Parts: sequence; C-alpha cells; structure tokens
Amino acid sequence: MLKALLLFFVLSLMMPAANGTSREKTAANIVGHVIGEGEHLPFVNISVKGTTIGTLTDETGHFYLFHLPVDEVVIAAHYVGYKPKEIKISPEANVTKELTFVLEPDVLGLEEVVVTGDRNARKRSESPVIVNSIQSGLFTATQSATLSESLNYTPGLRLENNCQNCGFTQVRMNGMEGSYSQILINSRPIFSGLAGVYGLELIPANMIDRIEVVRGGGSAVYGSNAIAGTINLILKDPLTNSYELGFNSKLSGVGFSGSGGPTPDHAAQFNASMVSSDYRTGLAIYGFYRDRGSFDANNDGFSEITSLNNSTLGSRFFQRFGNRGKMAVDFFNIREDRRGGNRFEYPLHEADIAEAVTHQITTAAVTYEHFTREYDLLSVFFSGQHVDRDSYYGANRSLDGYGHTTDFSYNTGLQYKALMGSSTLTGGLEYSGGLLKDKKLGYPEWNESQNGGTSGPTHVENTIVSHQSASNAGAFAQYDFQWNRLLVSFGGRVDHYQIEDLEKQFETKKGTVFSPRLNLLYNLSPSLQGRLSYSKGYRAPQIYDEDLHIESSGSRRVIHVNAPDLREETSRSFMASAEWIRQWGTSNLRILAEGFYTRLNNPFANEYGLPDEEGTVVYTRVNADGGATVRGVNTEMNLVTGNRFNLTAGFSFQSNRYDQEQEFGETRFLRTPGSHGFMSIGKEFPDNWEMAATATYTGEMLLPYFGPALSVPEEGELRTSATFFDLGFRLQKQLTVGTSDLKIFAGVKNLLNAYQGDFDFGIERDPGYMYGPAQPRTIYLGVKIGNRAGHQSS
Repeated sequence: MLKALLLFFVLSLMMPAANGTSREKTAANIVGHVIGEGEHLPFVNISVKGTTIGTLTDETGHFYLFHLPVDEVVIAAHYVGYKPKEIKISPEANVTKELTFVLEPDVLGLEEVVVTGDRNARKRSESPVIVNSIQSGLFTATQSATLSESLNYTPGLRLENNCQNCGFTQVRMNGMEGSYSQILINSRPIFSGLAGVYGLELIPANMIDRIEVVRGGGSAVYGSNAIAGTINLILKDPLTNSYELGFNSKLSGVGFSGSGGPTPDHAAQFNASMVSSDYRTGLAIYGFYRDRGSFDANNDGFSEITSLNNSTLGSRFFQRFGNRGKMAVDFFNIREDRRGGNRFEYPLHEADIAEAVTHQITTAAVTYEHFTREYDLLSVFFSGQHVDRDSYYGANRSLDGYGHTTDFSYNTGLQYKALMGSSTLTGGLEYSGGLLKDKKLGYPEWNESQNGGTSGPTHVENTIVSHQSASNAGAFAQYDFQWNRLLVSFGGRVDHYQIEDLEKQFETKKGTVFSPRLNLLYNLSPSLQGRLSYSKGYRAPQIYDEDLHIESSGSRRVIHVNAPDLREETSRSFMASAEWIRQWGTSNLRILAEGFYTRLNNPFANEYGLPDEEGTVVYTRVNADGGATVRGVNTEMNLVTGNRFNLTAGFSFQSNRYDQEQEFGETRFLRTPGSHGFMSIGKEFPDNWEMAATATYTGEMLLPYFGPALSVPEEGELRTSATFFDLGFRLQKQLTVGTSDLKIFAGVKNLLNAYQGDFDFGIERDPGYMYGPAQPRTIYLGVKIGNRAGHQSS
C-alpha cells in the first residue's frame, strides 16, 4: 500500500510540472559580476533562492539573469574556496539592474554547503553535527582511481583489505566494521550489502563530486545500518560546457622479487558536461576504464592483489520546470571482472585456488524537487540498483565453486522541508527493500555405471544458498530552531522491517524500531563551537548482507548463517566535540577534538563451527551475551597559509570491547587498532608547479589466524600485527595548450614499502590473514587535459 501511495505522489507531482515548463516573460533582468581577492571569478554558481533559476559567471566573471519574478528576491553566489554571499534585490518589469558580489576567501571550507548532516542543505559551520567533506583535491593528492583509496584521510575512518584471494575491502568507522556504516549515493541508501562487498573499489573517483562523512548514529535520519555513521557519495552535476580526459599508469610492487615482478595498473577516464544557454537543461557524462594485473608478494605462486578489469559509464541529467521545479536523473553502469589465486592462464576450475567475480551493476535514480510557499521544498525520489554477479569460489580444481547471484535494491519516498521563521520542520516517508537470490551452480560428475562397468555422466543440480526478500517502511520528522547562539535539532524515525527467507529455511524476521536523535550546536565565541549529540540506531538481522562474501582455500570454506533467535542489534550513541578556528594575517587554523561513546545492545557476533568432511566451516551470527562498548577520540587539524601551503592531519584513539568474552576468549574487537591517523600536505609553487605529500599510520591490532603453520588450523590463534606508516608523494606541472590546460604528474605511493611481511603461503593458506596498507610501493605517471570550465567544476 505504501509503495502504491509513493508512486502516486511521484506521478501526480511530476506530470503537472512537465506540462508547465514555461515561465513568464517579465523582462526583469539582472546583469552582474563576481569579484574575489581583487579578481573576477569565473564559473561562480549564481542562484535565486526559493526557485530553480540559476546561472554561472562566464570566463570574465560576469553573469546575466533574465525574466525574473517581479518581486523581492534573494540572489546567492557560491564558489569553492570562498564564503557564499546573498543579496536582496527587487527586479522590475522591462528593467535591467546591475549587481556586484565581492566574495571573501573560505580556505578551511567552513562555509561549504553540505547535505548529509540532517538531509537538508546547510553550511558546515551551521550543521548540528560534524560533516567532513572529501573533495576532488584529495582524490588528486592521493592519486585515487577509486573511492576506496581516499577514505583513509578522514578522522575515524580506516580502509582495510580482508582477503588475499579476492581483494574484499571494507571501511571501518570508529573501529566498527563496514556493515555498521551506511553508504549513500546522493543521500539514498541503495548501495546493497552485496554491492558493498567489493563496491568501495568498484566506484571510480571521477564520477564523484565529493564525499560527505558523518560519524555517529544516523539511523534517526537514514534508517538501518548507520550505527557508526554515513558515507554519502555526491555525484557530479553538469555546471558548464566542459571536458576533461585523463590517463595514468602505475607499477605496484616495485622492489619486490615476487613472481612476474611489479604489477601494471592502467586507467583512463573522461568527463564532459553540457548546459543550455538558459541553464534550464544540463547533461553530464563520465567514463572510466581500468586494467590491473595480479601481484604475488611472497613468491608462492598465489596472488596477494587480485587482477581486475573495470569499465564504468554514467550520466546525470537535470531539467528545470518553470521557476520552482527541477528534475534530476542519474544512471550508471559498472562492469568489473576480478580474480585472485593462481594459474590465471587456465579456466577457473583448473586453478589450485580461484576466487573470481564478474559484476554488472546498474543504478538509476530520479529526484523531483519543487519549491512551495517562499522557501519550502518538497522532494520526491526513487532510486534502484541491480547487481548481476557470476562467481567462483573454489580450490583443488573443483567444479562445485561456480555460482550466480542477483540482487535488486530500491529506495523511494518523499520529504518536505518547511521554514517557519528561525525554525525548520522536516518530515517524510521512505520505503526501501531488496530481493537477493544466490545459487551455487550445478556441474557434471562422472560415476561408474551399473552395466558393463563403464563410466557415465551425472549432474549435480543447482543449489539455492540464499533467497531473501527485505523491506523497510519508515517515517521521520525533525525540528530545528535557533535560540540566540544555540541551535537545537531533534527528531526521530519509526521503521518497520521484514526479512523473509523465500526458501523457508529460516523464519521471517520482522520488528518495529523507534530511533530518536538530538543535536546541539552552541557558538561559544566567534572562533569556538561546541556540539553535543545523542542518537539511537539499529541493524536488522539479515539472512545475508556483507557477509555474502565466501572465503575459500585448500583446507576450508566459510559460509555465514543466522541463529534462529537472532534479534536486531541496537545502539545508543553520544558524541561531544569542540571546534576552534583562528585566523592571523593570511593564515588560517582549525582544530577539532571529538569524543564518541556508543553502547551496542544485542551486538552481532560469530560462533565458529568445526569443518565437516568437505572442509566447510559454518560461522553462525548470534547476539552476543551482554553488550559491547565503542569509545574513543578523533582529532583533526587544518592549516592553510597565505603562501599556498596547506596541511591536514588527523589522529584517532579508540577502545572497543564486548562485555563478555567472544572469539578466542577475547573481549577486544578484532582487526581494530587502538590508534590510527593520516596527514596530507599540499604546496603550490611558481610557474604552475604543485607538490603533495600524504601519509597514514596504523597501530597494532589483534588478528585471527587459521593456517598451516598451526598444528590444529581449524582452532586458530590470535596474532598481533605490526604498526605501519604509509608515505606518498606527487608532483604536477600544468601547461596551457591553446584554450585547454594540460597537467602532467608523477608520484609514488607507499614509498617506504610498509607492507605486510608475513602473508600465509601456498594452497593451504588462510586468505583472511591480511592487514596493513592495501598496496606495496607503487610508482605512477599520468596526464590530464581539459578546458578551464572542466577544471573548475571538478
């Protein structure tokens, strides 16, 4: 019923808007220009608040708005690196007026507009929760081909590689594993558990405008699986007529004597956008291609880094209707083949170990926004993602490792934001769900026949591993108000979830959860802000989620199941932070200290079973006795000086423990270091030279090991990892070629070769015993070319 109502709302709102695309020819026009630090600024975003009317300044910093409403309006100017500014003006029919914007620098990005904190666009300095923004400049400094390579450079986040055979990665936030964080695409939770297994390395960086990270429980805003926080991928908008092409080549494993030597990794990308002369229609397209070979670090014939081949093609389209309506459409398709193990020149079932997957991921989204009254905003949205995956997880040249998985996830709903003086009320309905079917493919098997003793073929039938339907209906509301220097934001969300096993192996799991949220922002002084927050979150008990990944080796295969009495996991999170900003002369300094405390109730944990006669081990997901506590401190510093130097550094301390002993009799969370940090330095030199240095630090952590070095491998043992310091450099030179900019760059990742030195060996190895930086020492060289508009928009 709720799905039908939401579909009705979508159609009823969008159909009238599509029929009313014209706007009154008032001839009430405005011409103007934008100045920053004494120079005209090109490609500045100019918009009329409360409407969808907008434009950009041209290359000379001038703009033109025509046929405006004959009434008092607010014109806003937004530009990266500068504080936004608004000016009230009253257009008059058949009159052209002039307007001048003078923008002040915002080198720390405090006035940047973010959307993830509370589902509404607001300045970072006015957000009741801390929102970290990863911009394209960091993608460049870290030479990130994909999303995964930049996530280490945000407080509280740490990317890890969990499997030698398949390259499965996950991001841990505040020490909690990946399934505790919700990954959003344009604020929509359609990144399914299946896509998330390899998804961080699937999504190319050139399709992303920025990444917004919110730490702490966010279920009151975004639903299930946001206990640790949210990672919101904001895709690029078409802003100007622009293009950019790029190519780079890497060699990973420089200095190793492993089989085959260093591994080549080649990538190419393109971005282009087009907008109409009146900025009412825009189209952006992007593409990405990557080809990487496998890498064997310890010369045992088995890979530590998988081979992969990725191709991505996508687009984003917008159309404005009248003065107040806008529709945006996103579509992208990702295809990737990856393989780990050995004997890469042979078919999968001829390898001693092979873990391989072929993904086809297709994502589409439609959003319609309409301003009502003066500044109220109604949003109606639908997003869907389909994953088609062929897989092989096998060892000892077996035929029974082939599988096929399909998964469709969707999210639809509506949201209304009402402005009431100095307060805001936001509410909405949301319905999300998914259908997953995972099967193990049958294979021929030769047996002795009963007549004459000759052999003949029989067939093993397909086996359904999981056939799951999941749905969640939610309603949320949030109220914000300003009282002197205090901003208060409070609200809640009610969710009803249902997880159904369509094969009827397990009973249907369902429940209703209420998640409240309270955030306080207090401006103690012009340079000091304090924030307090409380939130409740939950994770629904899935039949399969991120754990659909299957480890495989010569001695054991691991699968995951839920205990019959498994209940949802809930959390209560508290956060407190202080943010201090100081400016002297042309230098700016920002320091953030943030404490977090999360109490997990009925936390999910694994009970390890013993291998059966076929070597299969069952991990049963249960609710741990007692609970668990996650606590720690995140710190961050940003320094920008007038001589074009910038430094960003962060460090995290954490202590995460169960109340009672879990695996190996241990209360501490496994694979969770007590400390980790990052640093990024950038410097611009005369004659268009740029230098960047980046580094990450990872402290010691406890790791489970099941491998042939043990007398009883199935019992396993706990080991303690070493510490790692990963250092990289990048140098770039920009040249002008006609009307285009040409960038030539080179650099090195993991210069000190801080890479794991005790990988397990051979066919009996434990592929899950992997930790430390994801890449060994890697050198790279590349080139980009694009027009100036393309560089500004990216």
